[in-house]
Amino acid sequence: MAILVIAEHEGGALKTSTLNTITAAKAIGDDVHILVAGKDCQSVVDEAAKIDGIAKVLKADDDAYEHQLAENIAPLVVKLAKDGGYSHVLAPASTTGKNFMPRAAALLDTQMISDISAVEGADTFVRPIYAGNALATVKSSDDVKLITVRPTAFDAVAAEGGSASIEDVSSTGDMGLVTFLKQEMTKSDRPELGDARIVVSGGRGLGSKEDFEKLIVPLADKLGAAIGASRAAVDAGWVPNDYQVGQTGKQVAPEIYIAVGISGAIQHLAGMKDSKTIIAINKDPDAPIFQVADFGIVGDAHEVLPKLIEKLDDVVSNEPKKKSGNNLGM
Repeated sequence: MAILVIAEHEGGALKTSTLNTITAAKAIGDDVHILVAGKDCQSVVDEAAKIDGIAKVLKADDDAYEHQLAENIAPLVVKLAKDGGYSHVLAPASTTGKNFMPRAAALLDTQMISDISAVEGADTFVRPIYAGNALATVKSSDDVKLITVRPTAFDAVAAEGGSASIEDVSSTGDMGLVTFLKQEMTKSDRPELGDARIVVSGGRGLGSKEDFEKLIVPLADKLGAAIGASRAAVDAGWVPNDYQVGQTGKQVAPEIYIAVGISGAIQHLAGMKDSKTIIAINKDPDAPIFQVADFGIVGDAHEVLPKLIEKLDDVVSNEPKKKSGNNLGM
């Protein structure tokens, strides 16, 4: 029973979500292959071949796959699923995976299983429903199971330790259904939101774009953290759409998630409640965010954050004088 994982990559490197997806694949079976589709993607192929537990890397190098267009990727997935004898095809439940997997499932006339958070067997999976407030256990009888995986629900497999074989696969070419016009990328020195160890998110409670920048940005800089936001902050135009954390934004599970001025609506909780440690700062003691928080501060963010930033400044300035740098003195 061979399992195919569709690699997600950008800038000549694999995304961490692919490693999480491979963990889910290995919970289904041991014979795991990975497909790398792109243009001039040899560096990604070499990286994929080193992943622990990968038996084979399929390389599809063609101009048609340069921008990961669903209209071109889906036919390739369908061809490999049919000709390769794969029982399962998995991809991260990212914007890319959510784009091409439904199309591939339709072409295969099979039922797609989306956003799984656990594997109970080769044909039985758990997936969140109702914004994560309930879990559904689904069993599929389809010959080929197309699945998207919630990366935050699975640990990443080791990126080193493997020595998979590499096999070239023929391209299905450009379907001619769409034309790529342009791509606008946000460049930042901060960690990628989905991969960051620490995330600092701001919400409506901050009051304005100016206060968001004055309070959230310095705190994130001190902690080396990624910046997130609630839907209300994004809708207000304070930050770009790719900062949004939640059901209609990005799903994150960092080691530390700091929610500032965020009430904790169901939509937002669906995107961050799997974080290892949640710290909430809100002046409303009845805010729903406190129900999932490990630590909570009831207070005005405009008063709390400057003191926190000042405390961090003291720690940094005193750190060289200390034998241990892990005491925050808080």
